[in-house]
Amino acid sequence: MSSRMVGWAMNAAHLDASIPAHRVVNRIGLLTGKIHFATPTLMEELLTSEGLEVKNDRVQNFEKYHWDPMLELDLQK
Repeated sequence: MSSRMVGWAMNAAHLDASIPAHRVVNRIGLLTGKIHFATPTLMEELLTSEGLEVKNDRVQNFEKYHWDPMLELDLQK
């Protein structure tokens, strides 16, 4: 359910270049949203420009970059 909410929230992100929509990948690091970018490789190019390694449309060492709001915002209470 929450992935759908993110999808709806990001749906209009292409209208505002200041939103880092290229950072939104699926739960295992796959670039599933790349079809929404101007070119098939733009999402990967943007991630690579930020120092991430991408192979076969998947962020490498994803666990290092993954943001878990439950942990980061201490929502486990």
